[in-house]
Amino acid sequence: MDVALAPLDRTPGLWIVLVSACALGTLVWIVSIAYTVGVGIGTWGNNVPVAWAFGIINFVWWIGIGHAGTFISAFLLLLNQPWRASIGRMAEAMTVIALAIAATFPLLHLGRPWFAHWLVPYPSTMGVWPNFKSALPWDVAAIASYFLVSVVFFYLGLVPDLATARDRLDGRLRRQIYGVFALGWNSAGRQWRRRRAALKMIAAVAAMLVVSVHSIVSLDFSIAQVSGWHSTLFPPYFVIGAIYSGLAMVLALAVPIRRAYRLERIMTLDDLERLSTLLLTVGLLLAYCYVVELFLSSQSSDPRERAIHLVHWPFGPYARMYWTMLALNVGAPQLFWSRRLRRNTTALFGASIAILIGMWLERFVIVVSSLSRDGLPAHWHDYTPTWVDAGLLLGSLSVFGLCFLLFLRFVPPVALSELRRDRFEHTERHA
Repeated sequence: MDVALAPLDRTPGLWIVLVSACALGTLVWIVSIAYTVGVGIGTWGNNVPVAWAFGIINFVWWIGIGHAGTFISAFLLLLNQPWRASIGRMAEAMTVIALAIAATFPLLHLGRPWFAHWLVPYPSTMGVWPNFKSALPWDVAAIASYFLVSVVFFYLGLVPDLATARDRLDGRLRRQIYGVFALGWNSAGRQWRRRRAALKMIAAVAAMLVVSVHSIVSLDFSIAQVSGWHSTLFPPYFVIGAIYSGLAMVLALAVPIRRAYRLERIMTLDDLERLSTLLLTVGLLLAYCYVVELFLSSQSSDPRERAIHLVHWPFGPYARMYWTMLALNVGAPQLFWSRRLRRNTTALFGASIAILIGMWLERFVIVVSSLSRDGLPAHWHDYTPTWVDAGLLLGSLSVFGLCFLLFLRFVPPVALSELRRDRFEHTERHA
């Protein structure tokens, strides 16, 4: 357990370097946001007909990444899987950070983010309410509920470990701070029972939200009368893609953290192999969705629908992105048919990064390629991102890195209480 608490007790030199780099990227993100708010959406590369671009692409991508934390922790908790303890904490932190970042993009996309409260049905004497037929209030409800449940689930699992840090770390001020957030936890049997019951109840709610939230996000597209979007396949397609990208991010984070903090005995190769097997399974489901999407479009009575999927995507101006997307999303996980590669951390990290890039390209193809080639050839227009678009994307990655590095520095990165319980149960079985 001392190994798991070590990140809280020392500040590695590499950590300081990475935090400094991410802080610079965060500054770029802040400047890009300030410039967008001060000047307007015209600073983005959006045009007619590509009214949606990087803002929505980044939003959907980050929401998808935020799905794996709840998926891993909630489902594995309900299924009583012991290997949840080693990676669940990092996955939950990843979820909370990714959701907070994702929420910034639709706010900026409003053009006037200071009127964002109009999307919320708050009591008003004017009787002015949001348009509940619009997808924007749906997104607000989905993100808010998912974020709230994820924060409660993350914090409730964290309380016993904060108490451990309170009792074992040096420094009076640090102990006082951890003591405040530990909420008076003293490891009484009643506290453990109630915490376990509360976690399972919240996990059941979170498991349903995993499916519902990204289904609602997919409705932003499928309710629109845009060729390439108007499809009943989108809800399961988006949910599978979200879990896929989230699992890839968990692997991409787990591999370097495992090595940097010497967590090999806690975060074992068996755990990483299970994750990679799960990633391969979800990748095959996503490949099946690609095939179904092509089949449905080829049988469509709408010639524009057929043209989008069979002509513009594979042979249009963004054909390179389409084929790169397929190569990364379908090809990269095929490495995991080999057990040797499933246990090779370099292969795991490389494949995870490839999948994350591929999933971002998938959102780009869906959004930009479909909009740039609408039903009127006279309106066709290619999309070119600006420095503000690039600053928001790269800056959001820096914000994520900064927040995650701070999490590693001040919060136990693995669930110590779950590890202790699993070790006790293992000892009891073999006594």
